[in-house]
Amino acid sequence: MQQLQGMDASFVALETRNSPMHIGSILIYNPETAPGGFVRFKDILSFIESRLQLSTTMRQRLVRVPFDLDYPYWIEDPDFDLEYHVRHVALPEPGDWRQLCIQAARIFARPLDLDRPPWEFTVVEGLDNVEGIPKGCYAYITKVHHAAIDGMSGIDLMEATHTLRPDEPPPPGPDEWKPEKLPNPVELLGRSYMSAITNPLKQLEVAAKAAPGLAKALKGLAAKEFDVSTEMIAPKTRFNRKISPHRVVEGVSVPLADIKAIRTASEGAKVNDVFLTIIGGAMRRYLEDKGELPKKTLTAMAPISVRAKDEKNSMGNQVAAMIAPLGTHIADPIERLDWVHGRTTNSKAMTDALGARNMTEMSKASPALFMALGAQLYSRLSLANRGVGPVFTTVVTNVPGPPVPIYSAGARLESMMGLICLTDGMGLAHVVQSYTDEATIAFTADREMMPDPEFYRDCIQKSFEELRDAAKSAEKPAPATKKKPQAPKKGATKPAAKKQATPKKKTPAKPAPKKKAAGGTKKVASRTKTAKGKTAARQGKGTTKT
Repeated sequence: MQQLQGMDASFVALETRNSPMHIGSILIYNPETAPGGFVRFKDILSFIESRLQLSTTMRQRLVRVPFDLDYPYWIEDPDFDLEYHVRHVALPEPGDWRQLCIQAARIFARPLDLDRPPWEFTVVEGLDNVEGIPKGCYAYITKVHHAAIDGMSGIDLMEATHTLRPDEPPPPGPDEWKPEKLPNPVELLGRSYMSAITNPLKQLEVAAKAAPGLAKALKGLAAKEFDVSTEMIAPKTRFNRKISPHRVVEGVSVPLADIKAIRTASEGAKVNDVFLTIIGGAMRRYLEDKGELPKKTLTAMAPISVRAKDEKNSMGNQVAAMIAPLGTHIADPIERLDWVHGRTTNSKAMTDALGARNMTEMSKASPALFMALGAQLYSRLSLANRGVGPVFTTVVTNVPGPPVPIYSAGARLESMMGLICLTDGMGLAHVVQSYTDEATIAFTADREMMPDPEFYRDCIQKSFEELRDAAKSAEKPAPATKKKPQAPKKGATKPAAKKQATPKKKTPAKPAPKKKAAGGTKKVASRTKTAKGKTAARQGKGTTKT
């Protein structure tokens, strides 16, 4: 038995019918690399079964303490049944991208059975009319409870269900996994009693570890290494109220090279700054169309992994949070990118001062009973509708994917799109993922709050294109092109020679008119020279732009 920690337990406590706390993805596979160019459902079952020993998550289930007096426990499920967790469906006609997203939203909206290992894979066939993928492809719609994984441990789960070669054999050695006996309620209550005695000591230990970080943060604030401004508290939008049980999902795939090129438009900007700027532009477009765009910037909660190398395959969440303003009050995309980069740099400095790991450790000392009661009361009293809730508008989590192609049951993974859970007060969340040479910006939203997901998808696409084009226009010209406007100026020195010759033709009888003529010649020559220089400069600038 292994007990959940504070943040993991909070995801269990927040679980309701309207708010299932799982994350997942839509993965599309091409079977042309599999033996015979075809994959059967039983091939997928056999493949996953052969690799179960590589995953800690897939055969463990939750056991909750009576009355939620203590955090739940993980145990090895004595009734594990692989075929319960891996399902098989087909898309209805016409079998296009819209149908796949509708099916994914329906599957994703249903809570997981927490009396079993909290994960499901649904194999979906009938994708022949999905644009941009070869015929014969199929998809996985995956769901894994957030209490079991964060973004980084989710990558470990993906490694357990994928290979680097289509013909890679199963892992060597016997599977030594053994199920565990379910603990009885008396045993669990006894453990909770011991935890209640030791928990105050844990709280003191966490407080002692957090004190240096708090002192460092106050020192940094006094030294103006970062600032705490009202921009970090977002205004209320249509996405910040009690959620319904219905979901919509969509996403946009863009070249990863374009994202990397855009970041050069703002000195020091990171790839994550580019994604935040694109999402900020998309939310600006969407809310402006509804006549609901606040004057103050919206914000995103950006999770930060604090998972150590020795925790690579461990269960649960090792993340802290950073508040990232999205710059939705700025229309110009490059100005927005500069502003977002400045604010994320400030937020990172504040997070570093506090200590991201300490922020995670503090959640582990929260009393389980208070956490469970607080989560349930927040939902039942609809406090999100009364303005009580997150200080951010949305979530933007960046999950780096594999830089090389990977395979499942011999089929090559063609594309991936992330799905994420929603809670009361947060009806829109984004997942940014990269895979080989593509980047995907996907979102999960409450259907009542966003009845037009295709429009918001277009907003993301247009925001990306606007920022990409603006970044290209902002590129500095090559140094060699600066010399072109200077060459025509050499010809402009010829009138200067005439200026010097003009005073020599003075006549004694009429000195005054000749001076005026000479002066007039100088002015005309000066204008001619200036005009030629400006024309040449314009020609030079046009050549540079071309």
